[in-house]
Amino acid sequence: MEKLETIGEHIRQYLEEKNIARDRALQHSRTMIRHCSMAIRAVHRDEREMAKKQLDNANDLLEILREGLASYPDLYHAGYIKGALKEYAEANIVYALVGGEPLPEPDELGVRYSAYLGGLGEAVGELRRRVLDILRCDHIDEAERLLTAMDDIYGLLVTIDFPDAITGNLRRITDMVRGVTERTRGDLTTSLQQRKLKEVLERVEKKLNQANS
Repeated sequence: MEKLETIGEHIRQYLEEKNIARDRALQHSRTMIRHCSMAIRAVHRDEREMAKKQLDNANDLLEILREGLASYPDLYHAGYIKGALKEYAEANIVYALVGGEPLPEPDELGVRYSAYLGGLGEAVGELRRRVLDILRCDHIDEAERLLTAMDDIYGLLVTIDFPDAITGNLRRITDMVRGVTERTRGDLTTSLQQRKLKEVLERVEKKLNQANS
């Protein structure tokens, strides 16, 4: 029993170091999420350079998290880290799809597959916001392109039929994606109908003006 105090001291030191690493990881994950939110905001404002800068900042923090938690893999798989990784995936996906760039792969981003799938699903909500914004400017072709991307994402997510414990509650996200995509399709259809009606009225008005001249 004379070794008990030494064992206890060793354990206390390890747990103290682990707790410090956890506190740092929490702070870094919060900051990382903030950078991702700012990146998405910049994308919607067509500030691509600013968005890329925020994504780079988030990536730097991801590297710090990975290195700082290398000795504590259980912490790296904690919920708050997963949330940060999902936000990071979402921000990169939104940046790419809105800009017409190739979709980033999960291994390229350095995120777990479950976080990437969650990011894909959450990105659909941001794509809907983008579609509604550009419809106000009558950018129908671009809106149709983004709706196609939303359809493609739903088409993938609906095939990932595994327990929520593995996919990170993906079924709920997939249901959300379906609803958001269908509402967006309805909004786009209405906009197309209004556009056609406007064109018809303009042609009628032009004919009437010609007849009266």
